[in-house]
Amino acid sequence: MDVAYPFFLKLHDDYQAKRFSRTDFLRIIRLVESYVFRRAVCGVPTQGMNKTFATLGHEIGGDDYLASFEARLVQLGSGSRFPTDDEFARQIVVKDLYNFRNRNVKNYWLGRLENHGRKERVDVEEYTIEHVMPRNPNLSSEWREALGPEWRKVQDAYLHTLGNLTLTGYNPELSDRPFREKRDMDGGFANSPIRLNRDLAKLDRWTEAEIVARGRELARLACEVWPFPSVSATTLDRHRRSKPAEARRPYTLADHVHLAGPTRALFDRFRERVLGLDSMVHEEVLKLYIAYKAATNFVDVVPQKRGLRLSLNMAFDEVDDPKGICKDVTHIGRWGNGDVEVRLSSIEQLDDVMGLVRQAFDRRAHAE
Repeated sequence: MDVAYPFFLKLHDDYQAKRFSRTDFLRIIRLVESYVFRRAVCGVPTQGMNKTFATLGHEIGGDDYLASFEARLVQLGSGSRFPTDDEFARQIVVKDLYNFRNRNVKNYWLGRLENHGRKERVDVEEYTIEHVMPRNPNLSSEWREALGPEWRKVQDAYLHTLGNLTLTGYNPELSDRPFREKRDMDGGFANSPIRLNRDLAKLDRWTEAEIVARGRELARLACEVWPFPSVSATTLDRHRRSKPAEARRPYTLADHVHLAGPTRALFDRFRERVLGLDSMVHEEVLKLYIAYKAATNFVDVVPQKRGLRLSLNMAFDEVDDPKGICKDVTHIGRWGNGDVEVRLSSIEQLDDVMGLVRQAFDRRAHAE
């Protein structure tokens, strides 16, 4: 947050000059907090953040100070973007939050979730993080039976994620006990003063399904705790930075007419695999194609009637293509970035195509 200090100093000067209310002051600070935390969770690179805050300080103001600030946040470009609710909710569910940065950050996000909207605040420093499904790699027979034959896979996938983490003052006592014992014992979930444990008190088992469901529910809460700017279309148009509204109209998947029927089903499977490559990957829907980015575009997708045309952002002589399915489009006009083109027309091709996409991702992830 150090890079935001000059911005906060300007903000404080403007507040003292009575250019906006105390309520607006607090709202702006919370949005900065949300902006920084969402980007960290989504793995957005921090390069250029100091420039972003310096620019914000010069571009906001006017009769509606808060509205101008929110509008500018929404308009930030790809590398400086404010992750949307969809991206944030998707990433916070799968993020390793237990090993996220350091202890202070862990206490921060748990404390914000626990204390959201309550007047009688809980001092999370008095509690420790509890893994509902234990960390012990040698799970007891009770836990293995509860999690099913794929128990090792479930533990590896969800151990440190949002759905499996909570707060307790009884960590040593809970230890590796079976779920119902953790729920019903003295100091267990059923009689805990911690609100994060209320849903656990109502459950009879703890399996992959319950972890996923709780993670999604807490992700919805997280979108309230760390909100996205609420800006109407009218306000956004009034505070546009440069281009006219028509040139900056946001596009959606619905604007791509060929995303229907079998092509849509194929795209959805491809999209899931690409977004699952890394938490830093995000999607940008443009008029002519759909871009998937890390530090910059690594694959662009043009939906067509009979499948997807992919542009991989790498030189043709860099690609390892053992099956020879790539086409050299160097110096050929097309929609998308890069010199490698590949067609995806069936689910059976997906594994081979994803191997090529992974190559482009590895080259572009830290390119800027």
